[in-house]
Amino acid sequence: MKLAMPVEAKDMEKKVSPSFGRTPYFLIYDTDSKEAIYLDNGAAGTQGGAGIKAAQIIVDSNVQALLTPRCGKNAAEVLVDGGIKLYKTREGSVKENLEDFASDKLELLEEIHEGFHNHGGK
Repeated sequence: MKLAMPVEAKDMEKKVSPSFGRTPYFLIYDTDSKEAIYLDNGAAGTQGGAGIKAAQIIVDSNVQALLTPRCGKNAAEVLVDGGIKLYKTREGSVKENLEDFASDKLELLEEIHEGFHNHGGK
């Protein structure tokens, strides 16, 4: 299974990014091969619609699940329409959240916020 996660740095020991749409990078992780690649989030610096653009990056990466602390409504719609399940990350490192996912300790992300429209930031 391929997972995606917003991350602040290309380092499994760092914390998960608190922002989905404006995160600097996305980790794409294959739970079978344990391969990890990092994608630059080209949507991070955009004027508006960062969440939707970031969601499309994730859909285009052919992942089955996104692990994130939060997600806006418009981005969530793109992700769900792309067949991606959303899971809520916990406090802790990227590595710890991957371990929690593997142990079925992460819950589905059901609290979808309205988004930060026209706020241009984090």
